[in-house]
Amino acid sequence: MSFITDITNDLRNFDWNDLQDVDTIGTWPVAVKVMLVFIVFAGCLAAGYFLHIQNLQTNLQQVAGEEGQLRIEFEQKAFLASNLEDYRAQIVEMEDTFSELLRQLPSETDVPGLVVDVTSTGQGSGLEFDSFVLPEEQVQEFYIEIPINLNAVGDFHDFGTFVSGVASLDRIVTLHEFSISTRDDTFLDMNILARTYRYKEVDEGAAQ
Repeated sequence: MSFITDITNDLRNFDWNDLQDVDTIGTWPVAVKVMLVFIVFAGCLAAGYFLHIQNLQTNLQQVAGEEGQLRIEFEQKAFLASNLEDYRAQIVEMEDTFSELLRQLPSETDVPGLVVDVTSTGQGSGLEFDSFVLPEEQVQEFYIEIPINLNAVGDFHDFGTFVSGVASLDRIVTLHEFSISTRDDTFLDMNILARTYRYKEVDEGAAQ
């Protein structure tokens, strides 16, 4: 108790204005010196926290966020890796489908035969062709479009049969811009734009 009493008396009797004069620090009571050391120590701890530890905590939070993002990316890549063989099989299947579609495009030498197929289909459906015109080919990025302007005479049944026949051809032929007018009580005039497609040859692509 006397020790505590001495400290209390030292603090009570100390002239706190002496803190402004560091040169008198040697005459300060021990209790004041201990308190001053404690204050300085606490200040150093507070400065260390705000100047260093707080920055470390911020960096830790940032790294934790990056870890979460990396974990998500890892899970996605792991999922892709586990399904790699399925993707490869799908690619092979798509390549086969694409090759099958390409085989339906005639080469330049096949076009005359395809035109004959279209006209034969029309005649077999009961149509009579008044005109059969091949306008200029339309060059596209990967293929060449061949338009065919047809003017035919027949009835609705003949026309429906012709459309069905064209759809069943081995090669791709599409029909557009139908125009139908009455010729007499039985027959109709039908103007049709048919389009077929062929390969773009390598030299044609270079020229383009």
